[in-house]
Amino acid sequence: MNAENGQQGDLSRLVELMARLRGPDGCPWDRKQTPESLKPFLIEECYEVVDAIEEGDPGKVKEELGDLLFQIVFHARIAEEQGQFTLRDVVAAIHEKMVRRHPHVFGDERLSTAGEVAANWEEIKLKEKRGEGRRSVLEGVPRELPSLIRAHRLQERAAKVGFDWNHLNEVLPKLDEEIAEFKESLQQEDAGKIEEELGDLFFTLVNLSRFLGVNPEEALRKTISKFVGRFRAIEEHAANAGRSLKDLTLEEMEALWQEAKKS
Repeated sequence: MNAENGQQGDLSRLVELMARLRGPDGCPWDRKQTPESLKPFLIEECYEVVDAIEEGDPGKVKEELGDLLFQIVFHARIAEEQGQFTLRDVVAAIHEKMVRRHPHVFGDERLSTAGEVAANWEEIKLKEKRGEGRRSVLEGVPRELPSLIRAHRLQERAAKVGFDWNHLNEVLPKLDEEIAEFKESLQQEDAGKIEEELGDLFFTLVNLSRFLGVNPEEALRKTISKFVGRFRAIEEHAANAGRSLKDLTLEEMEALWQEAKKS
């Protein structure tokens, strides 16, 4: 048995397991689930895969990818029960799509850079979606995405059709402009205006990060991890001294923060 056949066999075992869980003598919880009820688990598993990748633990990445795959098999099984599609249909559809979206590999088209490939991908995708009634390159970015990711994806879409800055020195004045408008809204003490201008400022920062080739979601995740590590150092210091955080003054906590920052 070659590797490909072995993988197919393992996947078949998982499909059979899912059928058993959903069967009459299976698991009451699994039988009760619907695509709607499974949505939180699907999202959670995606983020757990990302966490495992960031931790750099191959064993954990393998485990979390398995959990995500199980969710896909779960959804496909429910669809099969309802006569909609099967897991085989899912695999066939994505295989066909990837061949169609890679004409430079499986066809005669010649593309030499990743940028050319990305632009061509969007052109092919837009042509496909026009047949489904879509008229904008911005359609298809899920509204349920976290706002930073969604803003980044939308800006990428617009940039790929030429709606983008040419140089960094064109971006920074826009950031200065948004900061000035936000400060002005603070002076006006208008809650609605403050929210609007703060949103504009966030959106511009995302656009700046995209222009610099930095993923804003990844940048913020790393900053959050850094914050958690430093704050835990403050908590640990307080616990070792037999004090609670409420016993520390802001100045003491700031000093401990700077110490954690150095280390």
